[in-house]
Amino acid sequence: MAKKLAVIIPVVIVALLLILFFSPVYTVGEQEQAVVTTFGAVTEVTGAGAHLKIPFVQSVQKVPTFITQKMYIGYGYTDGGSMYVKEDESRIMTGDDNIVLMDYFLEWKVSDPVAYLYNSNSPQDILKGIAQACARSYVGSSLVDDILTSGKEQAQTTIRENLEQYNIGIQIIDVKIQDVEPPTDDVAAAFKAVEDAKQQRETTITQANTYSEQQIPAARSEADRIEQEAEANYAARVALATGEAARFDAIYEEYAKYPQVTRTRMYLEMIEELLPRLRIFINATEGGGTVMLPVEGMLPSAAAVTGSGANGT
Repeated sequence: MAKKLAVIIPVVIVALLLILFFSPVYTVGEQEQAVVTTFGAVTEVTGAGAHLKIPFVQSVQKVPTFITQKMYIGYGYTDGGSMYVKEDESRIMTGDDNIVLMDYFLEWKVSDPVAYLYNSNSPQDILKGIAQACARSYVGSSLVDDILTSGKEQAQTTIRENLEQYNIGIQIIDVKIQDVEPPTDDVAAAFKAVEDAKQQRETTITQANTYSEQQIPAARSEADRIEQEAEANYAARVALATGEAARFDAIYEEYAKYPQVTRTRMYLEMIEELLPRLRIFINATEGGGTVMLPVEGMLPSAAAVTGSGANGT
């Protein structure tokens, strides 16, 4: 009896192990999909839950298709959570022969488990290599000033679009550049000064635009006032010229009828207008010399004449 038990027990253990390792039942988690192959050919992709397979004929590989994963390039994290730098990954040459250190990460997930397993030997390594190639291609065709300042958003978009062209069963969710900096402190300080100058330039432009928005309405109002005054002056001058022209036409008609009378009247009117403004001198010659005597000094003033007339003298 003991001999039989000694034989049966190992057989039972082996049978249990075979059932354990080659069980026809397999379970897929909620965040996974399973790729089932029959004699090495893909025959089915199953979702979450318990499923059956044919032992020795079918095999199952589970892939985390509903988990967003991160890939760090240029830096990484230790098990303790401390960050460390990978300069060999982050060092890139720009289009104007400068060097920058660019750290970035990818957010991705498996979109096609079959392509992820069978279109490449190591899809994550391929993804990382493609991401680095895309980054180097974009930075290598750009100026260092653009990369360090305003070119980050375009770089992220370009890298993401290029990654989506490769069919390795991976969907790119996001590309995020963490930092771009020169390799030395002196260069970094110089570029920081450039960035500060650009920000100051933007501030000055904003202030100038604000001032312009304040001054333009006042200037337009002043221009409208000047234009209205000019139009009023224009109308007044036109009216004056029209009156003068009518007056000339009237004088001409009278002159045509009575030329001598009109000429004499115009001469007298002119003399009447000019004489009150003239200073009159008497030319007196004595002993071979000429003496100019002002007449107004010898004539009584208008006030004296008026007073004399009032007194009766």
